[in-house]
Amino acid sequence: MESWYLLYCKRGQQLRAQEHLERQTVSCLTPMITLEKLVRGKRTAVSEPLFPNYMFVKFDPENIHTTTVNSTRGVSHFVRFGAQPANVPDEVIEQLINYHPENVTDPDTPYPGDSVVITEGAFEGLEAIFSEPDGEARSMLLLNLLNKQVRQSVKNTDFRKV
Repeated sequence: MESWYLLYCKRGQQLRAQEHLERQTVSCLTPMITLEKLVRGKRTAVSEPLFPNYMFVKFDPENIHTTTVNSTRGVSHFVRFGAQPANVPDEVIEQLINYHPENVTDPDTPYPGDSVVITEGAFEGLEAIFSEPDGEARSMLLLNLLNKQVRQSVKNTDFRKV
């Protein structure tokens, strides 16, 4: 009887594992999420796995043995409870398939009002308040200099969120 199981894949080889498993007629599910992130100093929307290195697979262990799946390129091991691979209920898989969050952001991406620390340049080490993005690769920060708030444009790679 076909059931859903959870696999742990080798780092960076999730797509390879999925390709090889699908050739063996194993159904694969890797829930993806799109989030806004700073990549090389630019805010971009990035699609990433919701559970990095984990993949849900559906197969019948009587037709395709678990050792065959476990020895597939890119697969590290099954997630197990005791000696048997853990079954994932169909309801959980349904919820993952229907899960489509919006406006998800990376926790390290600053938003207006967030405290940041400048890591490069003349103001290195100073704390500031993130004001707004200033183009693709720069942002406006509010610095407290001599008890006066000053707006300063800084490269996105020159500060980090506190």
